[in-house]
Amino acid sequence: MKLIIFGASGKTGRHMVAQTLAAGHEVTAFVRSPEAFSLEHERLAVVKGNALNKEETEAAINGHDAIASCLGGEGLGKSSVLTEMTVNILSGMKKHSVNRILYVASAGIHQEIPGITGFLTQKLILKNVLRDHADAVKRIRETEFDWTVARPMQLIDGPLTKNYRIAQEGIPEGGRKIARADVAHFLVKAWIQKGFIHTSAGLAY
Repeated sequence: MKLIIFGASGKTGRHMVAQTLAAGHEVTAFVRSPEAFSLEHERLAVVKGNALNKEETEAAINGHDAIASCLGGEGLGKSSVLTEMTVNILSGMKKHSVNRILYVASAGIHQEIPGITGFLTQKLILKNVLRDHADAVKRIRETEFDWTVARPMQLIDGPLTKNYRIAQEGIPEGGRKIARADVAHFLVKAWIQKGFIHTSAGLAY
């Protein structure tokens, strides 16, 4: 199978590229700066583009079995960039009859983090980023595509453990962190095994 990854040059995106290749599949890395993307593999294609450009995005999607979005926003200020990029991706999926999308969002998009941590995260520090992710996820859920959304708690750099908890509603009780490698593992496994379709999954250790 063939997966195109938007945001492939980011920390989570790189893990998704590596793990998808390790599972024996083909990958297209959609990146703004191919010269800064050093990974090479016989089953890896690198495409230059900007997901804010509808034509570039739609063209890149053609010929793939699924899409993964590991895109990030633009700081902590008000922005709709994630939603705009997602709309372009969904347009390309419809145009080229691609039915499967994997999306990396964040815990907090459903205001599901409890306590003082939830208040600080959802109402103050990350409120704009979470609102943009939430709007993007809303657009995805309104489609008829097979979608899976990952809602990780605080992302950290750490080794792949394959030992994390999944909450299909809310977040794993008491969970605070998860490595980017394990977020990638969840989504790659969900794609390959056709699991967690129409699910927004909270992830944490």
